[in-house]
Amino acid sequence: MVDAQRATRMADRIKVIVAQALERRIKDPRLGFVTVTDARVTNDLQHATVYYTVYGTAEEKADSARALESAKGILRSEVGKNITARLTPTLEFVADEIPEAASHLEDVLRRAKEKDAQVAAAAAGAQYASGENPYRTSEAEEDSAADSEADDDALGASDVDVPESADADAQGTAGESER
Repeated sequence: MVDAQRATRMADRIKVIVAQALERRIKDPRLGFVTVTDARVTNDLQHATVYYTVYGTAEEKADSARALESAKGILRSEVGKNITARLTPTLEFVADEIPEAASHLEDVLRRAKEKDAQVAAAAAGAQYASGENPYRTSEAEEDSAADSEADDDALGASDVDVPESADADAQGTAGESER
């Protein structure tokens, strides 16, 4: 096993080598506008995964994938000539889905922003359904609230019925604290 830094450096180097070889050496007409976006190498430096994108239709993407598979041997020999490793890693080409996912997310965010603008425009001319204060406040309710507070204050300790067992418990706990 090698350290992860060396694997990362080798992946970066493989990315550059494959991109240059695709541009200069591979003359396959099926190869469209291919861009090498990333490369990953396992920590044992035996396998490399090269991520790529293709600008074009689904048919052009499939043709480019077939062209990359057929040129895999040439590309691997180019990588072997230009890196300093005992063994040349095997190459695997994977279509990169990140740009498509990013464009989908941008589309979703754009639609959400448009809906927010519509809601803001609708809210600009809106009025409250029941005035500024949506809670009911009438003089009759305020008077009844004041009366109920006065009734609560009028009740004294003598008006409250306390069961005899509660009195006994209160006296029993008071007697224990005196001991």
